[in-house]
Amino acid sequence: MEGAAEGRTGSVLFAGFRALGLFSSDVPHVVRYSALKRRFYVTTCVGTSFHTYDVQKLSLVAISNSVPQDICCMAADGRLVFAAYGKVFSAFARNKEIVHTFKGHKAEIRLLQPFGDHVISVDTDSVLIIWHIYSEEEYLQLTFDKSVFQISTILHPSTYLNKILLGSEQGSLQLWNVKSNKLLYTFPGWKVGVTALQQAPAVDVVAIGLMSGQVVIHNIKFDETLMKFRQDWGPITSISFRTDGHPVMAAGSPCGHIGLWDLEDKKLINQMRNAHSTAIAGLTFLHREPLLVTNGADNALRIWIFDGPAGEGRLLRFRMGHSAALTKIRYYGQNGQQILSASQDGTLQSFSTVHEKFNKSLGHGLVNKKIVKRKGLQNTMSVRLPPITKFAAEEARQSDWDGIIACHQGKLSCTTWNYQRSTIGAYFLKPKELKTDDIIATAVDITSCGNFAVIGLSSGAVDVYNMQSGIHRGRFGDDKAHAGSVRGVAVDGLNQMTVTAGSERLLKFWNFKSKVLIHSVSLDSSPNMMLLHRDSGILGLALDDFSITVLDIETRKIVREFSGHQGQINDMTFSPDGRWLISAAMDCSVRTWDLPSGCLIDCFLLDSAPLNVTMSPTGDFLATSHVDHLGIYLWSNVSLYSVVSLRPLPPDYVPSVVMLPGTCQTPGTDVLDEQIEPSDEMVEYESPEQLSEQLVTLSLLPESRWKNLLNLDVIKKKNKPKEPPKVPQAAPFFIPTVPGLVPRFAVPEQNGDPQQSKVVNLGILAQKSNFYLKLEEGLLNNQYEAALNLLKELGPSGIETELRNLSPDDGGSVDVMQGFLKMIRMMLDRKRDFELAQAYLALFLKFSVIIRESQVLLFVHFCLLQSKHSLPSVSSNLAQLAFWMNEIEMRFVGPLWWCNVLKIYTSKCCLQSQCC
Repeated sequence: MEGAAEGRTGSVLFAGFRALGLFSSDVPHVVRYSALKRRFYVTTCVGTSFHTYDVQKLSLVAISNSVPQDICCMAADGRLVFAAYGKVFSAFARNKEIVHTFKGHKAEIRLLQPFGDHVISVDTDSVLIIWHIYSEEEYLQLTFDKSVFQISTILHPSTYLNKILLGSEQGSLQLWNVKSNKLLYTFPGWKVGVTALQQAPAVDVVAIGLMSGQVVIHNIKFDETLMKFRQDWGPITSISFRTDGHPVMAAGSPCGHIGLWDLEDKKLINQMRNAHSTAIAGLTFLHREPLLVTNGADNALRIWIFDGPAGEGRLLRFRMGHSAALTKIRYYGQNGQQILSASQDGTLQSFSTVHEKFNKSLGHGLVNKKIVKRKGLQNTMSVRLPPITKFAAEEARQSDWDGIIACHQGKLSCTTWNYQRSTIGAYFLKPKELKTDDIIATAVDITSCGNFAVIGLSSGAVDVYNMQSGIHRGRFGDDKAHAGSVRGVAVDGLNQMTVTAGSERLLKFWNFKSKVLIHSVSLDSSPNMMLLHRDSGILGLALDDFSITVLDIETRKIVREFSGHQGQINDMTFSPDGRWLISAAMDCSVRTWDLPSGCLIDCFLLDSAPLNVTMSPTGDFLATSHVDHLGIYLWSNVSLYSVVSLRPLPPDYVPSVVMLPGTCQTPGTDVLDEQIEPSDEMVEYESPEQLSEQLVTLSLLPESRWKNLLNLDVIKKKNKPKEPPKVPQAAPFFIPTVPGLVPRFAVPEQNGDPQQSKVVNLGILAQKSNFYLKLEEGLLNNQYEAALNLLKELGPSGIETELRNLSPDDGGSVDVMQGFLKMIRMMLDRKRDFELAQAYLALFLKFSVIIRESQVLLFVHFCLLQSKHSLPSVSSNLAQLAFWMNEIEMRFVGPLWWCNVLKIYTSKCCLQSQCC
């Protein structure tokens, strides 16, 4: 077993699928214009790939293929998108596929600049290389001394042919001619590092952003400064100019504010405070449109429109995820298509696993929503609630009232949320008699009916509230449910029992209606969290000693105990059928425990500790969130579409590290390719043709091939056309001609043999079918397998035709009819294709006309042969034989003769009463 476990690589049960909720990073975006579609597209970096959005609706257009490392900078021209990762950068065509890769830098690339048929790259060692795009060859390399000129920005000035402008961290600028490899001019600068360079709408004018927060509008042709602006928000991160007739410049800052400057009046006209919660990574005014595109490291992409009278920007469209680490994720509903997530940024959001257009944000928790609306506060930072630490959701009554209950960090009151309205609810649930700030809410749960919320406090009290009215409905215990802090609460699916866990190592069972204690269980260690699978009544407890205890709430006994984690267990989840318990811990491992066998069946490590884990109600995906990651990562359940060997892992099993999935799969890899090599236990079972000699095996043919064989005449009668077919109109008469240059009529051929008879021999026209020929061969070699295979391939009409043609009146013979019966006997002897044998035999008896006494004896003998096989259809075949004898009205023999014949054969048969 240990040797087999060592051969495993990664996870056997789960394979990385994709990441959700990622929209932007600290890499500046790139705006492109498509002349063919006449639209603007914006490209943002997301880890190892980039997303392309249509600016018109901000809908996702394409996701690029992943690269081996995180993308550190991007650039684009009219055809390609360039992305650098590490010491390499690649060119992407159609926003997805890598068509060119450029290698040659010895340090990490930090700047890219398209330059016609060339592209310029600069690394952290101030080495500048110019590449030819299509040949991927190096055209020119310039090396700068980092202590004198550390390149920080690069710009190709408008109308300056073969020239680039370089800015440095030392503050000076250089203008180079890259074709002649000459330094044309050195600008002394302002003794402050250059952070941004942007071409102004006017020729020869460039905006220079400095580390001091100053923006200098400089004429590089005459080396003259035209104007200066200063921001008090730190260094300038990016600059852009409006080109729709308004002389306005926008400058970004590290604190997320944007300053708008009037170039004619040389003054600040507006401030866009808190445009992003982190530094402005990039901002771009669309050409000749009053639209500003911004992105930042807060995982947000926003488009602002300037249509106000004062020139202020208004948020038009956005794509936004969480800007801080996630605190809780859970699947919402039973369709497995929405994931609710809470974050340290104070927001509650819903992400769709189907498409990004179904994502929505429930917003920030506000202390008093009415005051915010009445006063019209633009900055709500002062009235926002702390981040959500735990929440519970139920969709049963979501259309009637709030269906989400959440507790906040350091707060006593719990908030309600409405998923359909995507807003915070009207109630703040907290006990009225408690006024202290030392007591906080630590655990919440909502009943399956959606009517009640159960809240556990750090003081040990557990309260019940009505979700519709927000009224307090009772408290478990006389004053407190636990002596210590409540670590978990859960209500069963029928609202009959409530389970609470306290830090004093006690697990208590309460009657939900009467609030009376039913039972108490002492634990070996203080519980960290609790999770209940309502369908099966299985309760999971994660303890502070890094172990997991599983109880049955019906018997209130411990049924399983698991140990193996080397760090605090952060979260747990059950599979939909309650068979697996999946746990995530600070030791960066995700472990899957099989409850029926009590064994660890899967384990894998991650490069970042998982904070949350939840499994889809449909069982197709596992979702995780991690430390220092803003996205939700989906893992597909391999056992749903592949054969998986679920073997217990040994105690000394060492799991391997699995990379987190990106927004797009790495090219050349597939989910199925990541699976382990098939072992002896994973070989697919092939069922034999016959399991046992005492059993009867049916064929794999559909019922339409054999079930209606006896009803074909009824079906044909129903399908008979109501009107007779119409005679087609006479076609035009053409005399046949002989091909050639001169048209001549063809003379009909004369029969040269006057002695030839004009009577047609119908025997020549008669043709034997393949099935008929195979039956004749079977009479010689006693092999009827080929004839049976031909009959299996035919439809009901074809089978009827073949069996009709076996009769001597239709061109057949008695010998071939006997061969058919021997074929049926072969099928009965080997006990395979049982239903086909009965259907073929019944149709054969229906069509056959007995004209000789010997043939009658043959049929009776064959039908009674089945008694030797003890088949259940013996009586049915005898009944069919009796029906057939009545049909021919016994024209050739009398009833007394039939009775004598049957008595002779049935004296040895167990069905004598049925035959006579």
